[in-house]
Amino acid sequence: MNAPSTPRRYSDEQKAEAIDFCLKENLSCAKAAQRLGLHPSILSRWLRQYRIDQGEALPVDRGLLNTSERDELIKLRKEIRELRREKDFFKLAAAHFAKDQLPQKGFG
Repeated sequence: MNAPSTPRRYSDEQKAEAIDFCLKENLSCAKAAQRLGLHPSILSRWLRQYRIDQGEALPVDRGLLNTSERDELIKLRKEIRELRREKDFFKLAAAHFAKDQLPQKGFG
């Protein structure tokens, strides 16, 4: 049994070259992808994002995030996760120290 393969990573330069090839040759994504040895959905996704970034989004794609907005969203989500972890830690620490400040119960 084969181990699951990790998705192949493409550099920004490779993506740009593939998009450029598709546009200059005036090929469909399927034809260009076939010639480049890519899955058509990969090239289609790259081309879609390229058009969004260039302000040339198709009507169905209007309102989607461009690359810089997407990068900022990822960064902000990561920051929110970290802040939530810190908040939870401080909540636990405050509860621990508050417990130590309470008078001991029992017979004295």
